[in-house]
Amino acid sequence: MIRVVLADDQAVVRAGFRVFLEQAGDIEVVGEAGDGPTAVREVRRTAPDVVCMDVRMPGGDGLAATRAILQEARPDGRPAPAVLVVTTFDLDEYVFGALEAGASGFVLKDTEPEDLVAAVRRLAAGEGLVDGSVTRRVITEFARRTPPALPDADLAEPLTARETQIVQLLARGMSNAEIARELVVETSTVKSHLGRAMAKIGTRDRLQTVVWAYQHGIVRR
Repeated sequence: MIRVVLADDQAVVRAGFRVFLEQAGDIEVVGEAGDGPTAVREVRRTAPDVVCMDVRMPGGDGLAATRAILQEARPDGRPAPAVLVVTTFDLDEYVFGALEAGASGFVLKDTEPEDLVAAVRRLAAGEGLVDGSVTRRVITEFARRTPPALPDADLAEPLTARETQIVQLLARGMSNAEIARELVVETSTVKSHLGRAMAKIGTRDRLQTVVWAYQHGIVRR
């Protein structure tokens, strides 16, 4: 069962999302919050897999909450939950701040219920939401704004040529299957190389791997 916390200042939005998600059968809403500080407390209390986070909330915004949630170590040693930003505006400054803070995906508040469910499942599986239309627009604009960086990242174990190539293709919005076709290899091979690259980089999902690639000059638009 995928455990989810909903953070939104509008109770009606939380109620609607709860219905959509719990109808899926494999998702349980374990907590709700109407502001950022409450969201942080609910995450500590419930240890969810995914947090659906509104970044614009009176009384404590979701941006600060996202940072706090992703930087805080869990007593049980489990990784921090993935944060799915649920926003009205796909290209506002709060969204870019959430991306830099470590958010794993973005959806609009008026998204179709099945798309919300699919996004939560992807994040819970550690995939991140690179191929969503909103996330792609956010990444494109983030890449445009990111200042040039040195191509050599300071890693204890450098990426191999193949790992670098796969990260570059991922950053261009390709799925594992598309990367496999491009490189004429098996999808399982792509997944294996990408997993090793993410372990070296220290990222938890695909979206944050793309962010890292742009920040370190591995790929540029």
